[in-house]
Amino acid sequence: MAVAEVPKASVPQRLMGFYHEVMVEMKRVTWPDVPQVRQLAIGVVILSLFIGGVIAVMDLLFQNLLVRWIPALFGG
Repeated sequence: MAVAEVPKASVPQRLMGFYHEVMVEMKRVTWPDVPQVRQLAIGVVILSLFIGGVIAVMDLLFQNLLVRWIPALFGG
């Protein structure tokens, strides 16, 4: 039993179809307003500074542990 082949659209036709589908989806997107963007941007900056601070504290602790305390234990 032979399967009927469906003719494929040409590349330009597929690109145009893809473009139209993207435009339809972009119209459905709910975009944030300026206060939401500002609030989220400030949150990202604060979170980044907090994580940087945690990493800095961990760096100091591990530096003290590995550079000072461990050699002191072995008479260094």
